[in-house]
Order: sequence, then structure tokens, then C-alpha cells
Amino acid sequence: MKMNRPEHGQGPGRPALVNGHNASRAAQPVSPGAVGGRREAAHRAANRNGQSARPRARNRGFSLIELMVVLVILGLLTGLVGPRLFGRVDASKVQTAETQIKMLRGALQTYRLDIGTYPSTGEGLEALMSPPAEVADYWRGPYLEDELPLDPWREPYKYEQPAETLQGFALYSLGADSESGGDDINADIGYLPE
Repeated sequence: MKMNRPEHGQGPGRPALVNGHNASRAAQPVSPGAVGGRREAAHRAANRNGQSARPRARNRGFSLIELMVVLVILGLLTGLVGPRLFGRVDASKVQTAETQIKMLRGALQTYRLDIGTYPSTGEGLEALMSPPAEVADYWRGPYLEDELPLDPWREPYKYEQPAETLQGFALYSLGADSESGGDDINADIGYLPE
């Protein structure tokens, strides 16, 4: 007759082993947090070995159709918004010219208070920055804080004295086309001669 002998680790007061592990522990319910902790530990261990616990998603680029759709949308936006922005740039150049002409008019009026007359056409606007020889004793300039400005289209302002205008001088810009006359941004700006 064969006797049941307890195997190693079995016997009174000893837990039974299943596959080398404590069977009583395996029979206990496992909390969900403990399972997540084990997964996290397994994930960290796999990453230390240079492996990933999860299969990697396939890296995917943009298709040609997706790129073409984006380019078409950008082209439409440029076509709709671009002309409006450029129209505002032109309007701001006209406004800049008007503001600079008013600044130059103020400097010319201060020059006139000191000297008694406006600079002649020959002396030009440069008389605001350096004294003409004939009036050096009375000149208290420079009458501009910075350099003599160019108009927004990089052309010098036109100055004539004497001129048949309310101010007694003509001071103007020829506009974007740099020619007399014109409309919109090509129009002459300032105190024009008659």
C-alpha cells in the first residue's frame, strides 16, 4: 500500500505549492490596483531591456491628397486676404506722406519765425538741417530732429518757394508713380502749386 507522503513544502501548517508558487496565495482575490501595478512594473522592466511592452503603432505621414488639399486652402486664403492687405499698405503710405508733409510744414514755419522768410527753391529743404550762408547768423536749427525724410516711395519731397499757395510755398510728393497728376496712390500729396 502506498502512503501519501507530503511533498516538500507540504504538511500540516505548510501551504501547498502549485508550480512552485504558494497555492493559497494564488487563490486569494486580486485587487484591480494590484494588477495595474504589476503591469506597470512589467512595462518598466521591458523598457529597461530595450523592448516595448506594447506593440508600436505604425508611423504614418501625410498622403499626397492631404498635402494638396492644404495647399489649395492656403492658395485660396492668400488670394482672398492678400489684396486687402496690400491695399492697406498703399493707404498707409499715403497717410505717412501726409503726416511727413505736415511735419515739414511745421519745421518750415519755425524756420520762417527765426529767419523772416521761407528757404528759397535753391536752398530747398536742406536749409532746415544746415544753415544757408546768407542767414547763418539768424539760423537756430536744425529744425528737424532726424534726417530730412524721403517720401514713402523713396523719392525726395518737392519744394518750391515762392509759390501761389495759401502757405506761400509748395511742398508735395508725386505719389507712387513719381509723376505729376494721377489717382488714388498715384495722386500728388501735399501743398501743391497752382
